[in-house]
Amino acid sequence: MASSFSRRDLLRTGAAGGLGIAIAGSVEAISGPAYAEAVQNGVARAAGYGPVVADPKNVLALPKGFKYQIVAQAGVTKLESGEPTPSDADGTGFFHTGNGGVLVNNHEIGGNEPYGVPALEGLTYDEGGRGGTTNIVVDRNGKRVREYVSLAGTVQNCAGGVTPWNTWLTCEETEVRAGGPLKKDHGYVFEVDPFDKDANEQPVPLKFLGRYAHEAVAVHPRNSEIYLTEDAGAPNGLYFRWTPPRGFRPGKGALRKLALGKDGDTAGTLEAMSCFKGAKHIGDLSEATQPGTKYKVKWVEVPDRDAKTVSVRKQFGDDKVTRSRKLEGQWWGDGGVYFVASFARHDDGSRNEHDGQVWFYDPESETVTLKTIFGVNPDPEQDTDYDGPDNITVSPYGGLILAEDGEGVQHLVGVTEKGSPYPMARNDLNDSEFAGVVFSNDGKFLFASIQTPGYTFAITGPWSKHDDHGDDHGGDGDNRN
Repeated sequence: MASSFSRRDLLRTGAAGGLGIAIAGSVEAISGPAYAEAVQNGVARAAGYGPVVADPKNVLALPKGFKYQIVAQAGVTKLESGEPTPSDADGTGFFHTGNGGVLVNNHEIGGNEPYGVPALEGLTYDEGGRGGTTNIVVDRNGKRVREYVSLAGTVQNCAGGVTPWNTWLTCEETEVRAGGPLKKDHGYVFEVDPFDKDANEQPVPLKFLGRYAHEAVAVHPRNSEIYLTEDAGAPNGLYFRWTPPRGFRPGKGALRKLALGKDGDTAGTLEAMSCFKGAKHIGDLSEATQPGTKYKVKWVEVPDRDAKTVSVRKQFGDDKVTRSRKLEGQWWGDGGVYFVASFARHDDGSRNEHDGQVWFYDPESETVTLKTIFGVNPDPEQDTDYDGPDNITVSPYGGLILAEDGEGVQHLVGVTEKGSPYPMARNDLNDSEFAGVVFSNDGKFLFASIQTPGYTFAITGPWSKHDDHGDDHGGDGDNRN
């Protein structure tokens, strides 16, 4: 999500430090050995797939040999119901089919965006809300087949996450209550089926996951624990864990059934993360400045998860929980969860300043480890500098792909298995954020969106030739659709 104030303004008013990208640890399931280097003061050497090549159409710059096609465009492509594709595509899940796949696209729409999600009968939670999700069916060549509404009447559908039973959890990033055009309270998580339209009728908020400014979720494939990020300030947001009740059997429709059952609003246990270094309590994740920093995690139960009178994050004293500014995307991998803090500044209550952290939560050891940190970017207009990671996915070719939502030039930023950052794509159209980064199951396509004016792309190229040394990859350099 775009920040509510300018990070560039913060830099002008005294944010200290220069650009530094430092990486330690490993993405073990993908990369094997520990990262071997730290990159300080910019990119120290070529990495990934080489530099991006300017797009003749001034839309999406990609490395040599890579191509893109436009899958959907807000206001241009059409839904099955006849309305235009909605604005502000954000978090996205991909679901494989025998002859292609289905993208479930969030639409982070509050009130003034030009193209809302149409409030179709049976699929609408609150007719006053203009956000929601659409399902885009693509063939095995990544081409759009059709698009249709799968959830309507929600607000600010930012990120979310895929489940082990092949559904999408979409998150409302808001705490807005009923009033004005809204007839219901908002700030919930909803489950969306990518295949079964009937399963999406009569939307049910999963109130047991709490009502707050949700950003993203990740689901433990073995025990169905759900981890949730909160993007909020004053005070800064929290990281949550939901533990299902005893006897819960996961699968399609199971969360909906739980929500509709007796005491469904409070089913299971919702807890907030509290970190420790030995006996010392860590009040904010920005306290960590060195990759490899590891904290022990304890969990504190949320008193009133529906925030009937007080916002969830305000129900805790600072000595009880660990906060973070701009907790954003997350993705399950390596037996745990990678999650992102987009930036931190002193004047938002953070201990230290940075332009992005990537953390890894290990549920077996109950620890969080700082994997990557981006120092404050002194010049966001420079093409080689990165800041503001938001959506995140694990790459089947090694490391991570981050969607940049910072100031100035916007990129998809790769982080290799050896720790080198590299540009995967550059927005040549404008300075809007990237979002919805996700690979197809076969690894052929990387899907991503430029949120404004609203493009969703399928990117393909010589993925298997990815390396850490900037070698010549060949290819024809054609990145046009």
